[in-house]
Amino acid sequence: MFGIGTQELIIILVIALLIFGPKKLPELARSTGKAINEFRKASSGLLDEEEKKEKEQEKTVVAEAQKKEEVEKIKVKE
Repeated sequence: MFGIGTQELIIILVIALLIFGPKKLPELARSTGKAINEFRKASSGLLDEEEKKEKEQEKTVVAEAQKKEEVEKIKVKE
């Protein structure tokens, strides 16, 4: 986990407890968790949009290739 050991994590938590106090620390942790969750949702939404764009581009390329084949078939028949 990011190269942080147990001792370092405990020291960070103790310092945070001293700075923010026992009443604010749970609120801070809750808001941090919500922020991380929102970030994950936003980033997964962006990835989904990119995948949709790629699929649409692939469909367009396939459709253009099919049109070219049809035109070539018509030219060969003439």
